[in-house]
Amino acid sequence: MNFYTFGPVAVVLDAAYWLVTNLTTLLSPVAGELAAALAIVVLTIIVRTALIPVGISQVRAEYTRRRIAPLLQNLQKRYNKNPEVLARKTTELYAAEKASPFAGMLPALAQAPVLSIIYGLFILATIGDHANDLLSHDILGAALGQSLFAGLAWPSVLVYVVLLAVIAVVAVLSRRANMRFAPLPADGPMQGFSRVLSWMPLITVVFAAFVPLAATLYLAVTTTWTAVERSVLRARLNPGAADASASALPA
Repeated sequence: MNFYTFGPVAVVLDAAYWLVTNLTTLLSPVAGELAAALAIVVLTIIVRTALIPVGISQVRAEYTRRRIAPLLQNLQKRYNKNPEVLARKTTELYAAEKASPFAGMLPALAQAPVLSIIYGLFILATIGDHANDLLSHDILGAALGQSLFAGLAWPSVLVYVVLLAVIAVVAVLSRRANMRFAPLPADGPMQGFSRVLSWMPLITVVFAAFVPLAATLYLAVTTTWTAVERSVLRARLNPGAADASASALPA
């Protein structure tokens, strides 16, 4: 069964097609041939704006996990010879603190449906009962529906290379920032899981190389947004900064 023919998915896909094509028409007088690409950027910004509350909850969860890190280390030292008890105590601690080790995955999971819709917009010849006009759009000669390994020629391939480079640079910087903010636990059952999560930004680079150019553009914009948003929210939601401001107030 074609995933995109499933009733609810087909409705969302058709709505997304309507939105992107109308954005393209609206932006054409300003962006010309790049209107469809700019429409993808605008769509990404709309999605990421809607997901700001998710980002806020994630950063708050990060600070909670940072605060309970010493407690986790104590549990690991106390029950390192009893993995079952350690796992149970760790789960109980997260529950008591209303935190989750999986909070870092929320933005990626929330965006997965959006990415799948954008992927469908640029691989399907028809959407609903009409031809897919989005397939006729490109960025400097690189078709939005074409992937890097599907016959892109020079210099069109340079567009893909630049976007992948942007994703890679942002991914490396994000991983470094994440590691400085919340280093991996020294040991314990969460170490392996945390290590895998720390590499997720770089996995995006590999994925972006195999999807249509439109999806790669979406990933470039959304990863850059994530890095900037995370930096801003960490600064604004820093409990230490709030405590320092409160202590500076006159008695």
